[in-house]
Amino acid sequence: MKIQQNSFEYKESFHLLNGGSIPGFELVYETYGELNPNKNNAVLVCHAFSGSHRAAGVDKETDKPGWWNEFIGPNKAIDTNKYFVVSPNNLGSCYGSTGPATLNPATKKPFGKDFPLLDVYDWVASQNLLRKSLDIQSWEMVLGGSLGGMQALEWSISFPENIKKAGIIAATSLISSQNIALNQVARDIIRKDINFEDGDYLIANKKPRDGLRVARMLGHITYLSESNFKNRFGRKLQDINNKIDSSINFEVENYLRYQGEKFSEYFDANSYILLTKIMDSFNPAGRYNDNLVDALRHCKAKLLILSFDDDWLFPTEYSKELHFAAIMAGINSSFIELSGNNGHDSFLYANEEYVSAISNFLNHA
Repeated sequence: MKIQQNSFEYKESFHLLNGGSIPGFELVYETYGELNPNKNNAVLVCHAFSGSHRAAGVDKETDKPGWWNEFIGPNKAIDTNKYFVVSPNNLGSCYGSTGPATLNPATKKPFGKDFPLLDVYDWVASQNLLRKSLDIQSWEMVLGGSLGGMQALEWSISFPENIKKAGIIAATSLISSQNIALNQVARDIIRKDINFEDGDYLIANKKPRDGLRVARMLGHITYLSESNFKNRFGRKLQDINNKIDSSINFEVENYLRYQGEKFSEYFDANSYILLTKIMDSFNPAGRYNDNLVDALRHCKAKLLILSFDDDWLFPTEYSKELHFAAIMAGINSSFIELSGNNGHDSFLYANEEYVSAISNFLNHA
């Protein structure tokens, strides 16, 4: 499989949905496979909250596979023998695209907390500029899970002429007040870290790792499910020789601490705060008097709306509501609920039914 890492630079002022702007941007992205001469075999893959542009293949430095490597590649659900896959890193993230850790050209210091608030629409608008730079008239499909699925939904509403199919997986058109509350707790945890420095920790050459660690632990609990925790850990005690901290008693504690510690080593705290706010504010119907049916009437793409039965972060009822609204809007929409073993994170793991659903939708719908 041909893999290339690229960077798209937009040098003009980029105006944001909320009225702000950034003085241009850089969008890091990877591609898998090759664009055909007619440029009509392109698939856009959108990452979730803490994902990156590395969706497939194996990272040479870390030896880690891409976050959707089970789905993208030769003879996989998204077959790179046939399709040209584009996977960008979203603005505001911390894997190379312009975000809070980027130097502000006006001050020559990191944007930090002053990086403007973005909307999912802004992500999609920046991806649309990338599409134009690649001279692709229309994506054969745009898809993603969780926050990536929200982007696929936004694509179908905001740029209907440039997308044929949308795969909206483990996602929602509007997150719940409970999810907003959890995100606020995570943000407060980060901000109360002694090294947060009111968001200017990079200028102070510090990093709020403790806050990031605990925020990630909280988030990770929501990504899994009660049955997953029960099956993987139960109430088993942690081997004394493998404890991350002497205060830990149970395996589940050790697991969460490990996940948090690892995450705090590489993720940016201001990006974490920004991305949770983007998730909280997502509401594509907001521009249509909060009427999702009216918003979806702009859509011309075929939709695949897919959920997992053990996802309590974005439960199946959210997907059903979206599917019902699409039907009411006269959109060609299919809905599937699959059995999951990993809670909300089930969208990351391949199984026969899941792979068949995506492959059949892409190739035959």
